[in-house]
Amino acid sequence: MIRQRTLKTPVKATGVGLHSGVKVEMTLRPAGPDAGVVFRRMDLDPPAELKADPYLVTDTRLCSMLESGPAKVATVEHLMSALAGLGIDNVLVDLTGPEIPIMDGSSAPFVFLLQSAGIVEQDAVKRYVRVTRPVEVRDGDKWARFVPHNGFKVEFTIDFRHPVFDRSGRTVSIDFADTAYTREVARARTFGFMHEVEALRNSGLALGGSLDNAIVMDEYRVLNQDGLRYDDEFVKHKVLDAIGDLYLLGHPVIGAFEAYKSGHALNNALLRELLQQRDAWEFVSFTRDEDVPAAFLHLHPLAA
Repeated sequence: MIRQRTLKTPVKATGVGLHSGVKVEMTLRPAGPDAGVVFRRMDLDPPAELKADPYLVTDTRLCSMLESGPAKVATVEHLMSALAGLGIDNVLVDLTGPEIPIMDGSSAPFVFLLQSAGIVEQDAVKRYVRVTRPVEVRDGDKWARFVPHNGFKVEFTIDFRHPVFDRSGRTVSIDFADTAYTREVARARTFGFMHEVEALRNSGLALGGSLDNAIVMDEYRVLNQDGLRYDDEFVKHKVLDAIGDLYLLGHPVIGAFEAYKSGHALNNALLRELLQQRDAWEFVSFTRDEDVPAAFLHLHPLAA
C-alpha cells in the first residue's frame, strides 16, 4: 500500500517575506493522517488555521495567498512545491507572520529543511487525483490545462520581451518519471525586473526582495554576480511555482499540466475548473507498488 507521509521531527527556519519584508519564524511540524498542509498563524490571538485549499486563494499578484477570516498567509507556493516534490502529505506550518519566508527564492532551502526533519510513512493510504479528460482555462493568449497521463508531466512556455530570454530556454517539458524534482527544479529562483521594483513597492509588494532571494534584471542583463543556476532557470521557476500551486489540491495529480504564459491566477483558475467538472477526475489509491506510476514510485521511501 502506498501510504501518506509526514515529518519525523519538527524543524525551524527564519527569514523575511518577499513581499511584506517582515521577518518570520517558521516551524514545520508532523501532522496526523489526512490532516493535509495546515498553515497556522501563531502570532494572532487566537491563533488561526488555514488549510491548503484552492478556494482559499484570494490574491495572486506575484504569489499565491491564502485567506480565511482575519488570517492571511502569502507566498505559499515555494514551500508547497517542495512538499509536492518530496511527496509529503501532512504537515503543520507554524508562522509568526503573514508570509512564508522567501529564503533564496527557490524551493531548495525547504527541500533541505524537510529532508533534515526526516520523512516517515503513516498508517493511512495515499490518495491521488487522476485526470480523466482534458480541462482548460484561458485568459487572453494565456492558457493552462490538464490532460490525462499515467504519471506527472509538466510542459511550460514563457514569453518575456527581454534580451536575457533570447539566450535562455523559453519552453521546458519535464516528465517526473525520469527527472528528479530535487535536481532539476528545486533550485530555480524567482525573478524580476529592476524597472518594476518601484511600482511593486508602491503597491506594497517586493518589500523584502533582493539579489539574495531573486534573479534581478536591468534592461539588458542579469545583475546577480553568480548568474543562473540552470540555463533555463526562468521557465523552470515557473514550473516550480505551478507544482506548488497545483498541490493546493491537497493531493498529487496523476496527469499532465501544460501551460503558456500561465501564472498563479490561471493556475488557481484551472484547479477550480477541474474541481467543478466532477467527471474530469477521480480519486485513486494504490495497494501494490507495481501499479504506481513511475513519476511517484521514486518518492517511496525517500525522494531522489
